[in-house]
Amino acid sequence: MSERFFLYDDIVDTKTRFVSFMGENQRFDLAIIQSDRYYGKQIVLDIQGNRFAIIGDDDLKEEGYLEYAFNLNEEDAEELRSFLMELV
Repeated sequence: MSERFFLYDDIVDTKTRFVSFMGENQRFDLAIIQSDRYYGKQIVLDIQGNRFAIIGDDDLKEEGYLEYAFNLNEEDAEELRSFLMELV
């Protein structure tokens, strides 16, 4: 067996916020992870939907990004975007 080659293997301190809220059509169960990685962006995990994305202010402004990343319709994506705008 050959020796394992790591691109990186770091341990970093993170701050994780777990939040759940009810939108008009669905419930959002999220874990939002902050660290010094990803240029100040946050990792947003949709626990129920089993999807995640690295999100910053620029991503929230990009048309269709949340719809694609979290497999949401426009209305649900707007509810999530509105919530995330308060955090990012």
